[in-house]
Amino acid sequence: MATAKKPAAAVKKPAAKAAAKPAAKKPAAKAAAPKAAPKAAAKPAAKAAPKAAPKKAAAKPAAKPAAKKPAAKRTPNAAFMKPLTPSAALGEVVGAKPLPRTEVTKKVWEYIKKHKLQNPENKRNIDADDKLKAIFGGKKQVTMFEMTKLISAHLS
Repeated sequence: MATAKKPAAAVKKPAAKAAAKPAAKKPAAKAAAPKAAPKAAAKPAAKAAPKAAPKKAAAKPAAKPAAKKPAAKRTPNAAFMKPLTPSAALGEVVGAKPLPRTEVTKKVWEYIKKHKLQNPENKRNIDADDKLKAIFGGKKQVTMFEMTKLISAHLS
């Protein structure tokens, strides 16, 4: 009887390995059973794989909160907050007194929206009127990214 139990235990061990590794079971299933059996063998193996995946996913969120650091409060860069004097052409749009770059950009956008100078087809483009043409170097239309570059040339 002892010899009968050993082969049974040996049969169970490969089955356990096959459940853990579906690739190992497929060749054995093909040799022992007809063509319909490998499909049946693949289904239990496929079911076993999703069960292993949630265990891994459960382990990752536990590690993330430990790795998070408290967010430091952002402080504005002093260079952006330094008041700069606008040129005469830019002064017609934003005013003559010194302003930080951030405020100059806000005031130019207020002017653009007040006079409806954004291109309705492509909102990234700004159609210049007479005051803005002087700032934009005579261009009739610029993108919002070019605009900031052109404005910075008028600040000192």
